[in-house]
Amino acid sequence: MAGKTAAAALEARQRDPRAAIEIGRSALRAARSAGDAEEASTAERAIGLSLRELHDFDGALRHLRRAVRIAERARSARSAALARVSLAFVLSTTGRHAQALRAINAALGELDGGDADIARMQRGLVLHYLCRYDEARREYNRSIEAARRTGDRLGEARARNNRGLLRAYTGGLRAADEDFDRAAALYRDLDLELAVADVRWNAGISASRAGDVPRALTMFAEAEHEYRRLAVPRPALLINRLELLVSVPLLEEARAAADRALEELGADLVLARSEAMFYRARVALLEGDLEHAVRMAVAARRGFRREKREVWEAGARHVELRAAYLSGRRDRPLVAALVRVASRLDALGWRMAGLEARVDAALVARDLGDRRRAVAELAVAGAARRGVGTAAHRVQGWYAEALRRDLEGNARGAQIALRRGLRLLDEYRVSLGAAELRALSGAQGKALALEGLRTAVASGHAAKVLSWAEAWRAGALRMTPARPPEDSGLADALAELRAVTADLETALLEGRPVSALRQRQVRGEQRVRELTRQTSGGGAVSTPPEVHDLAHALGPAALVEYIDHDGALLAVVVAGGRASLHHLGRLDGALREVRLLRFALHRLVTLPEHVDRSAVRAGADHAANLLETRLLAPLRRRLGSRPLVLAPTGLLGGLPWSALPGCQGRSVVVAPSATVWLRASTPPVPPPSLPASPHPAAPPSPGRPVLAAGPRLPAAPAEIAAITPLTDSASVLVGPDATVDAVAAAMDGAPLAHVAAHGSFRADNPLFSALELADGPLTVYDLERLRTPPARVVLSACDSGLSAVRPGDELMGFTAALLGLGARTLIAPVVPVPAEVTTSLMVDLHRRLAAGEPPSAALADAQEAHRGGGDAALAAAAGFLCFGA
Repeated sequence: MAGKTAAAALEARQRDPRAAIEIGRSALRAARSAGDAEEASTAERAIGLSLRELHDFDGALRHLRRAVRIAERARSARSAALARVSLAFVLSTTGRHAQALRAINAALGELDGGDADIARMQRGLVLHYLCRYDEARREYNRSIEAARRTGDRLGEARARNNRGLLRAYTGGLRAADEDFDRAAALYRDLDLELAVADVRWNAGISASRAGDVPRALTMFAEAEHEYRRLAVPRPALLINRLELLVSVPLLEEARAAADRALEELGADLVLARSEAMFYRARVALLEGDLEHAVRMAVAARRGFRREKREVWEAGARHVELRAAYLSGRRDRPLVAALVRVASRLDALGWRMAGLEARVDAALVARDLGDRRRAVAELAVAGAARRGVGTAAHRVQGWYAEALRRDLEGNARGAQIALRRGLRLLDEYRVSLGAAELRALSGAQGKALALEGLRTAVASGHAAKVLSWAEAWRAGALRMTPARPPEDSGLADALAELRAVTADLETALLEGRPVSALRQRQVRGEQRVRELTRQTSGGGAVSTPPEVHDLAHALGPAALVEYIDHDGALLAVVVAGGRASLHHLGRLDGALREVRLLRFALHRLVTLPEHVDRSAVRAGADHAANLLETRLLAPLRRRLGSRPLVLAPTGLLGGLPWSALPGCQGRSVVVAPSATVWLRASTPPVPPPSLPASPHPAAPPSPGRPVLAAGPRLPAAPAEIAAITPLTDSASVLVGPDATVDAVAAAMDGAPLAHVAAHGSFRADNPLFSALELADGPLTVYDLERLRTPPARVVLSACDSGLSAVRPGDELMGFTAALLGLGARTLIAPVVPVPAEVTTSLMVDLHRRLAAGEPPSAALADAQEAHRGGGDAALAAAAGFLCFGA
């Protein structure tokens, strides 16, 4: 019977719960044969706790209640009490906290020594679930002291793991990590692999609440790997990932994860279900779906009330009240309710939510004319800027301080506070390595940027308006790019995804079932995202330029920066050494006309030759003229015939500007922001040495242009053949030679890269936008691994210049990736164009580039020369833009 005792089963449950169940069943049979009630009770307890690890809560409760009955019939008070403590653990996990507390309190009277220490630690866990944090902390402290005194390493590890999680939720993040490190070391010494994985997951929660997204994702990934290896389900862990996704915010992913959690979490996991509803409410709130936010928050609050979790209930109430504020409600009862919930959240340790509620209360009071109340609440909230909380917490504190200073008439001080908040946010964002996280986390600065822009617009001062627009616009592209380490596994993950995607394309073409391949593709994409997001960042953040710097760099050209100001479209023009501010009406009208123009141009390209295009051509001309009247005509006196640098607000980014009459034949450059344009226009300082390319295939000759053609595009090889004589000793990759690794390696450090390949823009995940090459897709993630981007890039097919737009006019796609890495110029279409129609345009473009024309002028002249080549050629040519410099 060596190793088959009930005690052995108990000890094994956090190493291998399935093996522990088998050991427990063997011990139970032996105990029944021997008539040993205490051993039978312990065996039932081990089986129940192991089933709990496997999330079979009904089975766990059944065995644990049986353990209590067996011990009571045998009049073994100690065994019955220990079984009640274990029963309380599962009861609390399933939300029955009152029953759990009664069971533990009843057991404590029958236990002493180490047994009592275990019971008190379990009592601390129930109090923790009930949000009675001070009481829970006292129980954990007592358990740790007792365990250390008696040398109970397992007891100390469990108590430290629990206390670490408590500290993570109540602001003691550094102390939490100390507890987790000690607990993991103890569990490792005891060879309890599952317990080590649980500690890793809790450390991920701590990192998430500290705002350390890469570390949190790394911890979660390591824990998940162990759970999969041990085949142990952890469905409730979806919730902790949800908190992280919402904090970034990765809203699309968070919404999908919350909906999945609500579908998959069983009725027994009531705590997790309530939390899933809470985070789903927060996602809806951030997306502006206020009705859904309130509906989910009310359901979550009712669940938390039943579960007696006061802090979570207050958090759900805050979501309801914030939705009321955002819906336009302004009354004194709302102020009072927001202040009450803010104070409660502060007292219970949820300081970020409390800070948001207090700022909302102040804003409502301000709108009601109660300046004294608003200033008082903002003074309390503003103290967070000096605290030791997360970057998001301190940024919100600076926002509150700016509002307070503004109310007290200190306009200059308010501007300083707003800029300090945005600077702090930039410091945090640059610490994130993934371009995706940098772009999306910019949403945390929205309130500060809009407040600064509001005051600048009210002043009517063009330079101030431009400065505030630049302070937030495309901030991720102002940061030094971070690349994943070579041992991250990203290259292998991308290769696997490429193979799956190629198999999927083949299956679709052959009409074979694809559901299994699609699932593999989704898993592969998630793996790539996770590996990229775990990259740490660092580096510098470019400071937005002053008007005189821009004027000097522009020379005879003019810069127009378009700005979305609460639905109104503004333009700042920098030309002739000065800046001017212009009001251009509502933005929604321009967006409607952009959609009409894009649709008409696409129709001109795709309609068969025999179809009359006159109505479509008239529609395109009409939309282009409307946009000209709206966007350029009011600026005509300032612009004259100057070359143009256009920095459109992100929602105008898909506009084919060269279709507008005022841009035809004119040198036009489009940039995400004035800062990005200035950086691209400044000649780079060559580094002393360049590290080796991360791609396996070395470029045939460093520094040579690269010309590549993708498959399933009949015109592409001919296009490359026609361009080759116009370039200097180019590396030509066509047919099977045009693999992702070969093309990427050749692009690394190239002076010019021209790729004629099918492109796909992924609105759902723009970083998986791709160019189709011989062995599969070259994605934005592949480009981000380049050490040195090509100086000039031409993408000649589809709509590969299109970008997704996120808050702060953050762009995501090929344009953002290449400009962010340091490419100076990208020429690409923003409407779908077929290579068959554009080959002659591309040949003409390269002829002009070879003659020394700047890229924007070369493109404009080539487009003008092809304007008479028929409707399809005209529309295809108009779809190209010159991005960068």
